Amino acid sequence: MLEKMFKLSENHTTIKTEIVAGITTFMTMAYILAVNPNLLSNEFGSNMDATAVLIATCLASFVGTLAMALLANYPFALAPGMGLNAYFSFTVCGAMGYSWQVALMAVFVEGLIFIVLSLTNVREAIFDAIPSTLKKGVSAGIGLFIAFIGLQGAHIVVANDSTLVSYVDFAGNWNTQGICAVLSLVGLMVTVVLYIKGVKGSILIGIVATWILGILMELIGVYTVDAEAGFYSLIPAFAMTDFTAIGNTFGQCFQADFSNVGIFNFIVVLLSFLFVDMFDTIGTLIGVSSKAGMLDKDEKLPRIRPALLADAIATSVGAVFGTSTTTTFVESSAGVGEGARTGLASVVTGFLFLLAIFFAPIFTVIPGFATAPALIFVGFLMVSSILQVDFDDVMEAVPAYLCMLAMPLVYSISEGIAIGVISYVVIHLVCGKSKKITPLMYVLAVLFICKYIFL
Repeated sequence: MLEKMFKLSENHTTIKTEIVAGITTFMTMAYILAVNPNLLSNEFGSNMDATAVLIATCLASFVGTLAMALLANYPFALAPGMGLNAYFSFTVCGAMGYSWQVALMAVFVEGLIFIVLSLTNVREAIFDAIPSTLKKGVSAGIGLFIAFIGLQGAHIVVANDSTLVSYVDFAGNWNTQGICAVLSLVGLMVTVVLYIKGVKGSILIGIVATWILGILMELIGVYTVDAEAGFYSLIPAFAMTDFTAIGNTFGQCFQADFSNVGIFNFIVVLLSFLFVDMFDTIGTLIGVSSKAGMLDKDEKLPRIRPALLADAIATSVGAVFGTSTTTTFVESSAGVGEGARTGLASVVTGFLFLLAIFFAPIFTVIPGFATAPALIFVGFLMVSSILQVDFDDVMEAVPAYLCMLAMPLVYSISEGIAIGVISYVVIHLVCGKSKKITPLMYVLAVLFICKYIFL
């Protein structure tokens, strides 16, 4: 049945590989179960019910990931997107002062628009219009981006007023940041050595090993719990979730009060969600599928339309449940790095999100420094795609380079794509190579420039 449904042999994979990869993807994404409720329940932001958001996050992730598996047969997992949830909470609800119900309605409408666009050729055409070299740049950029996220989660890279970022002060913060950074580096070495030796599940083993080492450090007093600084206990608690809390957010997008929201303001919010989500999703699909070797000879993703449709459905369904934009996660690359090639891995990830509702206190305790080795190593695997770019052809290579460079530095996949597209069009146009620019690339460049001016 599984062979017929997911075409395992055709995709050169096995049930065991897909299951391990699905678990790995979930483990690298599990942080969203802690981060999303924290962001959306912040009193200075949307101030939603944390437990309700947790349940909504699990349900939206389950539905979206299962839709991706059954509609497109791809090993891509979905969850409420990082960055979009912060924009939802602190910009739309915090700075702009709109209710979270209005913000959810914007997300719901965005999803409906994407469903329509996914049933037509619009989003597929955008994907196909991006040049091959830019696709390689996107893949490499995402690699650097998730590696940077991993370095932050490991506390190896920390904020610095003078240089923006710096490495951690191991001695000054030894019992918190210092030990976390060391454990992440140990976990990274474990992952790399196991991967080189061909051990299946090496990335997952690295995550679990790092977490277990962290628990041991807490038990012997080397790791110190400091909740105010964001360093929580690493020992999982065994407790049940309050399932009735979902009633606080379910369907509330339809109860939005628009009396104090002008139509123009709502459109601006809607377009912001629409723009960022569209290119975050396209960027993620390009990056992960390129690394997995899923693109065909024309650099196109064969089942791009159902993949985009699954993403769109997840967005609207997530809004109904009560969470910010649900989108394809770049952490899917962790599962791909573990060998995932079909939707069976997504089915595993999706059901783990569903189970997480019952065991949320266990899953949410997985610390960022434990998943960091996986992100850093998968980042390495993805960066290698830049080697396929011909750096002797400067017109093609520079846009890919700028795209790759921008993603981690501006902390956004969509912004990296924007810079790559604009630079590609400008360089080729000025250098008299306009024939290599497709009409849709012109449109995208103009839209990106307009976004910077008006949004």
